[in-house]
Amino acid sequence: MTAAPPPPGGPFAALRAQLGDAATAFADTPDALHGILTGMVDDVDRALAEELEIFPVCHHSPASALAMVRRLREKQPKVIYLELCEDLAPLLGELRNCTLPVAVQAFASRVDGHPADWAPLSVVAPITEASAEYQAIAYALDTPGVELVLVDRSTDHVFQWLPRDRDGVADTDARPADEDAALHGDAVGVEIGDLRPGFAELEAYLLHHGRVRHWSEWWDQYVEQPLAGADHDTYRQVMVLIGSLFRRLRPADADRLDRDEERERYMWTRIRQHLATSGVPAGECLHVCGAFHAASRVEQFGTGSDAPPYEITPRTGTHWLYGLIPSSNSAIEAQFGLAAGSVSVAGATWRKAVQRSGLTPYRLDGQRGGRRRGGRARKALPAGDGPAGDRLTGFLSAPPALDALDEAELLGWSVDIVRLARRNGYLASTADAIAVFETAILLAGLRNRARPTPYDFADAAVTCIEKDVVPGRRDVRRLCEILLGGDRVGQVGYDALPPLARDVVDRLRPLGIDVEKRGVQRILLDLRAQPELAGGSDLLWMLRHLLPPGVLRPIMGERRLGERSVQESWDVALGRHQRTLIELGYEGVTVEQVLEQRLRRSVRAPRATAAVALAAVEDALTLLGGRRLADELGARAVELLAAERTVDDAPEVLRRIRRLLAHYRATEPALPPWCQDFVTAGYAHYCTLLPTVFADEETGMRQVAAMLGFLFGMESLAMSLGCDRTQLELAVAQSHPEAPAKVALLWAARHQLGLLPLAELRARCADLLANPLVVPAFPQYLSGLVRALEPVPTLAPFVVEVLSGAFARLPDAVLLPWLPTLIATLRDEARDLVPALVREAGRSLPGTLPALDAWVPPWQAPTPRPVTAPAAPVGPVHDLLVAHPAACDAVAALLGCAGDWPPTGAAAPAGGTGEVGALLAAHPAVPDTVAALLDRAVPAP
Repeated sequence: MTAAPPPPGGPFAALRAQLGDAATAFADTPDALHGILTGMVDDVDRALAEELEIFPVCHHSPASALAMVRRLREKQPKVIYLELCEDLAPLLGELRNCTLPVAVQAFASRVDGHPADWAPLSVVAPITEASAEYQAIAYALDTPGVELVLVDRSTDHVFQWLPRDRDGVADTDARPADEDAALHGDAVGVEIGDLRPGFAELEAYLLHHGRVRHWSEWWDQYVEQPLAGADHDTYRQVMVLIGSLFRRLRPADADRLDRDEERERYMWTRIRQHLATSGVPAGECLHVCGAFHAASRVEQFGTGSDAPPYEITPRTGTHWLYGLIPSSNSAIEAQFGLAAGSVSVAGATWRKAVQRSGLTPYRLDGQRGGRRRGGRARKALPAGDGPAGDRLTGFLSAPPALDALDEAELLGWSVDIVRLARRNGYLASTADAIAVFETAILLAGLRNRARPTPYDFADAAVTCIEKDVVPGRRDVRRLCEILLGGDRVGQVGYDALPPLARDVVDRLRPLGIDVEKRGVQRILLDLRAQPELAGGSDLLWMLRHLLPPGVLRPIMGERRLGERSVQESWDVALGRHQRTLIELGYEGVTVEQVLEQRLRRSVRAPRATAAVALAAVEDALTLLGGRRLADELGARAVELLAAERTVDDAPEVLRRIRRLLAHYRATEPALPPWCQDFVTAGYAHYCTLLPTVFADEETGMRQVAAMLGFLFGMESLAMSLGCDRTQLELAVAQSHPEAPAKVALLWAARHQLGLLPLAELRARCADLLANPLVVPAFPQYLSGLVRALEPVPTLAPFVVEVLSGAFARLPDAVLLPWLPTLIATLRDEARDLVPALVREAGRSLPGTLPALDAWVPPWQAPTPRPVTAPAAPVGPVHDLLVAHPAACDAVAALLGCAGDWPPTGAAAPAGGTGEVGALLAAHPAVPDTVAALLDRAVPAP
């Protein structure tokens, strides 16, 4: 969109001619430069000719804030049109209850009409006292008869106008490391007057010739300081000229240009609509916008434009929530890509300029942390040079005004930075303070400055004090920012908090917690002596679950299923994380409601698993109590388990369902229906998947062992609920693993089912050790046997036996590479596996040192020979055993013994025959005991 042709004369005719002559004299292509230079003047002329006064500003600019205070006092406008999202207007009155800086926020946790992966959506607009927008807000809200109208696009349109294919909605290229710098999180920032060259070469040129390192320092030296005392006309013309320059010298970014022009059409449409409905003359209104938008060339620009109104699209169905969150200078700098310390320097410049000019800035009545509103001036303002109406010629041609050196200010900074450095561990002295003072003056002289700026002072402090860098220590540049107010963090007052946050403050007050303190508070709770504090303890545990780590940290005490601590100690930092508490208030009215909603959402999420649902059941029982929500979440866990096609979460499922079953058995007369359904569904589900996971190379040993642990551990309960053991036997029979570790795990499963006797299992392991081709792979079999302790804990003695034999017989070339794997396995399963192994090893090892010399491991003891004994007792017991040999055969098989019996009716030989006979002869008390149980008498031998 091109600007309207400039008038032939006008107040800027002479300046336009001078710039045209300069372009002809110095440019290789004068036509292009002539168009840019004269176009800038045309933009200034057009903006100043508009009936509705346009007040251009730059974000967080003390010069803009000072000019705004002066203009409001002089003009006393009836309506102020402010470039800020129009749906944020109801929140501005709550600034009275806050300590600046704070940010006005719009938040949406669920989206409707925007890409789902953008959620949650958040928009923040930070407000500081040294900003023109705050001065306008304070004037409009506290002056009777003045109306404040926000005319920028709504927060919903902010996201409507973003490209649909972008990966996210917040610029996260540089994540702030400072805690205060992360107060805004991933929110999209909006503010008035983003003035920075979009042309990288132009910015580099200005920084090079200005002898500065970053844009904020250039702006402070060449714009802020000269405009701090300028009259209104000079200020407006210079700001529009800068906005026009940056607008014309910018890369061809069609998307960014379209969005900027859409905003301008939106604002002018809203302004014309309000003027038409209110009937207020345009001359009595003031339009506060960024200097970039003041040089707009859209067809809707101006109240007298004949262009049709801009068609504003409707908002989406996204439900937005609004509130105030604390902000800080560091957060603003990180959000908008400003140089570190620039907002702090702006605040220091603002305070000094207010004191020097005699102005009393506007403040909202009751504003925390400040005085009452004002708006008067006690000092006349200098008039601009040049012809009437033209202030640009005089401003551009006059040399910069050189302020005298303020030695008292610089000396105070130098002394204070040394004192602050000492508190932070630096070995600074009085000599360093003198060095900082002199070095700051030297740096200012090298940079053509008569008076050292805060940037010169910070460079001098770093040069003179920071002689070494210690990890974890604040650097000197950060200390300079703190000295200038960089550690100032805003706070939202009680009355401006959402209902949930106010409820939290009220419920934590009996515990002695002051949420307005930014430090970490240590509280002690003796719930036995003061049972009335139990409600506060419950709230702390719920908040710990909902808020990010570090906000609430329990030092003593825990909350688990069936366990409640009688004494607790907490570190509470709610004052430092007020933003998270406020955003929690966007989700509900009470903490209990939010927790219940989050638990329900977690089990209904697309990626929810049975383990997630069981964790939600535990949280519901430990934090909320009651059965209603837990039963609902447990029913969802059954559905998720039946729908799973992998067993990745089997260890977590096993661990949690065991804990829940133990809890219900200890506290309830019967298991809840969902627990019974979970056991039966899990038994059938894991039986179905068992052959597949045994053969799948991607499935780990831990998962397979957990599946078997579920099947064997829940077998008795599953059988009582109607499951069929044949299903498990068929699943084991159909499993044919190839990996040695899984083969050993399958052996353990078959042993548990009674399909593989212990003697045969011992023989298989012995065959493996005797085969030289298999010895290198034997540690993998051992790993499987160690994992088998989870589903078959009765194998612990055998595992100790095999491990001991492996350490004794395996060569070092095989044993040593396997040790890290064994240690890692035992470390991962330390809670379940190590105690059983240690216990069994303790039973096998000698208890005293002298016994060690004669000790023979049980697995290496020779097989006992049959002992010749007197004639076996003959009587009813002997006859009974001979008549029913199957019982003794079964016992002998379990013990790994083999026996043979004499023919029926034959006299028993002395001591019996075979191992069974020797066993009976060696232990004659056993038949006596059996006889006593059968109420039969045995004749004495």
